[in-house]
Amino acid sequence: MGLHGRNRVFRFLFKKQRQIELLIYSYLDHLRITQRRFSEALKLSLDHNLSGTFVFLTEQTHKFESKADDIREEITNLMYGKALLPESREDIMTLLEEIDAIPRVFEQVLYMIRTQKMLIPDFVIPDIKKLISVSLGSFELTLRQTESLFKRGKGIRALVATIDQNESKCDHIQRRIITSVFDSDLDPFQKLQLKDMISCMGEISDQADRVSKRVNIITMKRRV
Repeated sequence: MGLHGRNRVFRFLFKKQRQIELLIYSYLDHLRITQRRFSEALKLSLDHNLSGTFVFLTEQTHKFESKADDIREEITNLMYGKALLPESREDIMTLLEEIDAIPRVFEQVLYMIRTQKMLIPDFVIPDIKKLISVSLGSFELTLRQTESLFKRGKGIRALVATIDQNESKCDHIQRRIITSVFDSDLDPFQKLQLKDMISCMGEISDQADRVSKRVNIITMKRRV
Protein backbone atom coordinates (compact mmCIF):
# COMPACT_ATOMS: atom_id res chain seq x y z
CA MET A 1 0.00 0.00 0.00
CA GLY A 2 1.36 3.41 -0.97
CA LEU A 3 1.68 6.45 1.26
CA HIS A 4 -1.59 7.90 -0.04
CA GLY A 5 -3.40 4.65 0.71
CA ARG A 6 -1.98 4.44 4.23
CA ASN A 7 -2.99 8.03 4.93
CA ARG A 8 -6.51 7.31 3.76
CA VAL A 9 -6.78 4.29 6.07
CA PHE A 10 -5.39 6.34 8.97
CA ARG A 11 -7.95 9.11 8.37
CA PHE A 12 -10.75 6.54 8.23
CA LEU A 13 -9.66 4.91 11.51
CA PHE A 14 -9.20 8.28 13.20
CA LYS A 15 -12.69 9.36 12.13
CA LYS A 16 -14.21 6.12 13.45
CA GLN A 17 -12.29 6.40 16.72
CA ARG A 18 -13.49 9.97 17.21
CA GLN A 19 -17.05 8.90 16.44
CA ILE A 20 -16.83 6.21 19.13
CA GLU A 21 -15.40 8.65 21.67
CA LEU A 22 -18.25 11.13 21.07
CA LEU A 23 -20.78 8.32 21.51
CA ILE A 24 -19.12 7.30 24.77
CA TYR A 25 -19.40 10.88 26.08
CA SER A 26 -23.09 10.88 25.11
CA TYR A 27 -23.51 7.52 26.85
CA LEU A 28 -21.97 8.91 30.06
CA ASP A 29 -24.22 11.99 29.88
CA HIS A 30 -27.30 9.76 29.72
CA LEU A 31 -26.04 7.83 32.72
CA ARG A 32 -25.75 11.09 34.65
CA ILE A 33 -29.38 11.91 33.86
CA THR A 34 -30.37 8.38 34.90
CA GLN A 35 -28.58 8.91 38.22
CA ARG A 36 -30.35 12.23 38.82
CA ARG A 37 -33.78 10.73 38.19
CA PHE A 38 -32.94 7.82 40.49
CA SER A 39 -31.81 10.19 43.22
CA GLU A 40 -34.98 12.30 42.92
CA ALA A 41 -37.24 9.23 43.02
CA LEU A 42 -35.42 7.73 45.98
CA LYS A 43 -35.71 10.99 47.91
CA LEU A 44 -39.48 10.85 47.49
CA SER A 45 -39.57 7.27 48.76
CA LEU A 46 -37.55 8.26 51.83
CA ASP A 47 -40.14 10.98 52.46
CA HIS A 48 -42.80 8.21 52.37
CA ASN A 49 -44.15 9.65 49.15
CA LEU A 50 -44.88 6.92 46.60
CA SER A 51 -47.06 9.27 44.57
CA GLY A 52 -47.47 9.68 40.85
CA THR A 53 -44.30 11.77 40.82
CA PHE A 54 -42.34 8.84 42.25
CA VAL A 55 -43.78 6.55 39.56
CA PHE A 56 -42.93 9.12 36.87
CA LEU A 57 -39.33 9.48 38.06
CA THR A 58 -38.98 5.69 38.26
CA GLU A 59 -40.08 5.45 34.63
CA GLN A 60 -37.73 8.30 33.71
CA THR A 61 -34.88 6.37 35.31
CA HIS A 62 -35.78 3.40 33.13
CA LYS A 63 -36.18 5.61 30.05
CA PHE A 64 -32.73 7.18 30.24
CA GLU A 65 -31.08 3.87 31.17
CA SER A 66 -32.67 2.41 28.02
CA LYS A 67 -31.42 5.34 25.93
CA ALA A 68 -27.94 4.76 27.32
CA ASP A 69 -28.27 1.09 26.35
CA ASP A 70 -29.15 2.08 22.78
CA ILE A 71 -26.03 4.25 22.59
CA ARG A 72 -23.90 1.43 24.01
CA GLU A 73 -25.31 -0.87 21.31
CA GLU A 74 -24.33 1.68 18.67
CA ILE A 75 -20.82 1.80 20.13
CA THR A 76 -20.65 -2.00 20.00
CA ASN A 77 -21.68 -2.06 16.35
CA LEU A 78 -19.02 0.50 15.43
CA MET A 79 -16.34 -1.33 17.35
CA TYR A 80 -17.11 -4.67 15.75
CA GLY A 81 -16.93 -2.89 12.41
CA LYS A 82 -13.16 -2.88 13.02
CA ALA A 83 -13.01 0.74 14.09
CA LEU A 84 -10.50 -0.18 16.78
CA LEU A 85 -7.84 -2.80 17.28
CA PRO A 86 -9.28 -6.06 18.72
CA GLU A 87 -7.53 -5.82 22.10
CA SER A 88 -8.62 -2.20 22.60
CA ARG A 89 -12.15 -3.15 21.58
CA GLU A 90 -12.35 -5.95 24.15
CA ASP A 91 -11.11 -3.71 26.98
CA ILE A 92 -13.57 -0.92 26.20
CA MET A 93 -16.57 -3.20 25.74
CA THR A 94 -15.85 -4.91 29.07
CA LEU A 95 -15.56 -1.50 30.72
CA LEU A 96 -18.89 -0.29 29.30
CA GLU A 97 -20.64 -3.50 30.36
CA GLU A 98 -19.36 -3.04 33.92
CA ILE A 99 -20.47 0.61 33.99
CA ASP A 100 -23.90 -0.37 32.67
CA ALA A 101 -24.45 -2.66 35.66
CA ILE A 102 -24.78 0.41 37.94
CA PRO A 103 -27.86 2.09 36.37
CA ARG A 104 -29.47 -1.35 36.32
CA VAL A 105 -29.10 -1.34 40.11
CA PHE A 106 -30.82 2.08 40.18
CA GLU A 107 -33.79 0.57 38.36
CA GLN A 108 -33.81 -2.53 40.55
CA VAL A 109 -33.96 -0.48 43.76
CA LEU A 110 -36.79 1.74 42.52
CA TYR A 111 -38.87 -1.13 41.15
CA MET A 112 -38.34 -3.02 44.41
CA ILE A 113 -39.76 -0.08 46.35
CA ARG A 114 -42.56 0.45 43.84
CA THR A 115 -43.76 -3.13 43.36
CA GLN A 116 -43.47 -4.07 47.04
CA LYS A 117 -44.94 -0.70 48.11
CA MET A 118 -42.15 -0.38 50.64
CA LEU A 119 -42.32 2.30 53.31
CA ILE A 120 -38.86 2.76 54.75
CA PRO A 121 -38.82 3.18 58.56
CA ASP A 122 -37.60 6.52 59.85
CA PHE A 123 -34.82 5.09 62.04
CA VAL A 124 -32.81 3.84 59.01
CA ILE A 125 -33.35 6.84 56.74
CA PRO A 126 -30.30 8.90 57.89
CA ASP A 127 -27.94 5.98 57.22
CA ILE A 128 -29.60 5.18 53.90
CA LYS A 129 -29.07 8.80 52.84
CA LYS A 130 -25.38 8.47 53.76
CA LEU A 131 -25.08 5.17 51.89
CA ILE A 132 -26.64 6.61 48.74
CA SER A 133 -24.69 9.86 48.93
CA VAL A 134 -21.33 8.08 49.12
CA SER A 135 -22.37 5.50 46.49
CA LEU A 136 -23.52 8.09 43.96
CA GLY A 137 -20.36 10.08 44.63
CA SER A 138 -18.35 7.02 43.62
CA PHE A 139 -20.50 6.53 40.52
CA GLU A 140 -19.78 10.09 39.39
CA LEU A 141 -16.06 9.56 39.98
CA THR A 142 -16.10 6.45 37.75
CA LEU A 143 -17.75 8.48 34.98
CA ARG A 144 -15.03 11.12 35.37
CA GLN A 145 -12.38 8.38 35.24
CA THR A 146 -13.88 7.02 32.03
CA GLU A 147 -13.93 10.44 30.41
CA SER A 148 -10.34 10.99 31.48
CA LEU A 149 -9.40 7.63 29.95
CA PHE A 150 -10.51 8.77 26.49
CA LYS A 151 -9.23 12.32 26.87
CA ARG A 152 -5.84 11.02 28.00
CA GLY A 153 -6.30 12.98 31.22
CA LYS A 154 -4.50 12.58 34.53
CA GLY A 155 -5.59 11.68 38.03
CA ILE A 156 -7.14 8.29 37.29
CA ARG A 157 -4.99 6.46 39.82
CA ALA A 158 -5.80 8.97 42.60
CA LEU A 159 -9.52 8.43 42.02
CA VAL A 160 -9.05 4.66 42.37
CA ALA A 161 -7.99 5.15 45.99
CA THR A 162 -10.94 7.46 46.75
CA ILE A 163 -13.47 5.06 45.23
CA ASP A 164 -11.93 2.14 47.11
CA GLN A 165 -12.23 4.07 50.39
CA ASN A 166 -15.85 4.91 49.57
CA GLU A 167 -16.59 1.25 48.94
CA SER A 168 -15.25 0.32 52.39
CA LYS A 169 -17.26 3.14 53.97
CA CYS A 170 -20.44 1.93 52.22
CA ASP A 171 -19.85 -1.64 53.42
CA HIS A 172 -19.66 -0.34 56.98
CA ILE A 173 -22.86 1.72 56.63
CA GLN A 174 -24.64 -1.19 54.98
CA ARG A 175 -23.80 -3.56 57.83
CA ARG A 176 -24.90 -0.96 60.36
CA ILE A 177 -28.28 -0.52 58.68
CA ILE A 178 -28.95 -4.24 58.41
CA THR A 179 -27.96 -4.76 62.05
CA SER A 180 -30.32 -2.01 63.21
CA VAL A 181 -33.13 -3.46 61.10
CA PHE A 182 -32.78 -6.92 62.63
CA ASP A 183 -32.43 -5.46 66.15
CA SER A 184 -35.74 -3.66 65.68
CA ASP A 185 -39.33 -4.77 66.34
CA LEU A 186 -40.27 -4.68 62.67
CA ASP A 187 -42.24 -7.51 61.13
CA PRO A 188 -39.85 -10.34 60.04
CA PHE A 189 -41.02 -10.09 56.43
CA GLN A 190 -40.36 -6.33 56.42
CA LYS A 191 -36.88 -6.98 57.82
CA LEU A 192 -36.12 -9.28 54.87
CA GLN A 193 -37.52 -6.73 52.41
CA LEU A 194 -35.28 -4.04 53.82
CA LYS A 195 -32.24 -6.31 53.90
CA ASP A 196 -32.69 -7.10 50.19
CA MET A 197 -33.09 -3.42 49.33
CA ILE A 198 -30.05 -2.32 51.36
CA SER A 199 -27.94 -5.11 49.85
CA CYS A 200 -29.02 -3.95 46.40
CA MET A 201 -28.09 -0.34 47.22
CA GLY A 202 -24.70 -1.54 48.47
CA GLU A 203 -24.00 -3.00 45.03
CA ILE A 204 -23.68 0.55 43.61
CA SER A 205 -20.42 1.27 45.42
CA ASP A 206 -19.18 -2.31 44.94
CA GLN A 207 -19.66 -2.06 41.18
CA ALA A 208 -18.20 1.45 41.04
CA ASP A 209 -15.06 0.03 42.66
CA ARG A 210 -14.88 -2.72 40.01
CA VAL A 211 -15.28 -0.15 37.22
CA SER A 212 -12.59 2.07 38.73
CA LYS A 213 -10.10 -0.79 38.88
CA ARG A 214 -10.95 -1.72 35.27
CA VAL A 215 -10.22 1.84 34.09
CA ASN A 216 -6.91 1.75 35.96
CA ILE A 217 -5.93 -1.56 34.34
CA ILE A 218 -6.64 -0.17 30.86
CA THR A 219 -4.54 2.90 31.68
CA MET A 220 -1.62 0.77 32.88
CA LYS A 221 -1.80 -1.44 29.76
CA ARG A 222 -1.33 1.67 27.62
CA ARG A 223 2.01 2.30 29.31
CA VAL A 224 3.37 -1.17 28.56
